[in-house]
Amino acid sequence: MSWLRIRELVRKEFIQLFRDKKNRPLLVIAPLVQLIVFGYVVTTDVRNIRVGLIDQDRTPESRRLIDTINANKTFQITHYLDHPRELDRLLFQRKINLGFKIPPDFSSRIRRGDTAEIQILADGSMSNMAAIRIAYSTTLLERFNIQLLRELHPQRIDYGEIDGRIRTWYNPNLDSQYFYVPGIVAFLVMLLSLLFTSMAIVREKEAGTMEQLIVTPLKPFELILGKTIPFIIIAQAQMVMVIAFAILWFKIPMVGNAFLLLGATCIFLLSTLGIGLFISTVSQTQQQAMMTNFFFILPFFMLSGFVFPIANMPTVVQWLTYLNPLRYFLLIIRGIFLKGTGLEILWPQLLALMILGGVVFTGAVNRFRKRLD
Repeated sequence: MSWLRIRELVRKEFIQLFRDKKNRPLLVIAPLVQLIVFGYVVTTDVRNIRVGLIDQDRTPESRRLIDTINANKTFQITHYLDHPRELDRLLFQRKINLGFKIPPDFSSRIRRGDTAEIQILADGSMSNMAAIRIAYSTTLLERFNIQLLRELHPQRIDYGEIDGRIRTWYNPNLDSQYFYVPGIVAFLVMLLSLLFTSMAIVREKEAGTMEQLIVTPLKPFELILGKTIPFIIIAQAQMVMVIAFAILWFKIPMVGNAFLLLGATCIFLLSTLGIGLFISTVSQTQQQAMMTNFFFILPFFMLSGFVFPIANMPTVVQWLTYLNPLRYFLLIIRGIFLKGTGLEILWPQLLALMILGGVVFTGAVNRFRKRLD
């Protein structure tokens, strides 16, 4: 193996890559734009719940409940209605997220000491969001009940109780961006490295320069190495850029060792670059390589635990996730970002990435031949 030949091929790849003006925005601007867009869009935080309300009681007790809803910044009463059909229509048109209906006997039941019922209607077309909104509504009603009981029964009652002192580690405010932004960083590194690498060999075929590479003294392994080293360097530069942006823009804490994260990224790139090279060797055109990419990108994303917990998936699908390198890298990047975990904890994920990367990269190298057919 000649490092001189590899060095010249790497230099040629950098010149060819940056000579095309269309590639420059993709390498620098695109990752930042995607990080900003995904960082704000991908969130499970529930804010500004639009509420439609029907008050059939119109008493001080019902108005107090309405004031309690209005005082909560999460809820916004956008529609005061008179008929239940109007509530159904607004839910159908998705103009409100929740509907509250206070019955005519609301205050009379409270004054008699009975349980007063109110109806809460939720838009269940998005089940996860509906469950969170209903939980917020239940919490709001529990607080209202506690305040009401204290006023109706001012006497002090002493009894034993359990006082739970809850502390949330690693994400005290339960901000979903702390969870999703590191995952977006990992996904962007996989996406860009996979896309650019899958074009490496195919671009030479379409440009007509593959014949020139075939007649050179480059060995197949040297050619593959020279093709992948530029993308490893570019991916690491992009990783540093998006991590800095995530820390400075989204204020995501970086608790762990940055050098360990960069080393883990190199191991992760073995798998993504190997898959990209395999796609490049089996594709005849760049369009075909691009379409083949989506065959890998979507399953990697869905089976990584990025959005959907792996523990909730069927058992057969859970076994398939062990073949997904993004699954392991997400655990690594989130652990280093939020928990500050080190090599003594992350070595199983790193070992799995090394095994997957070694198998995939070796298969891509063996699949490549220095010929046009």
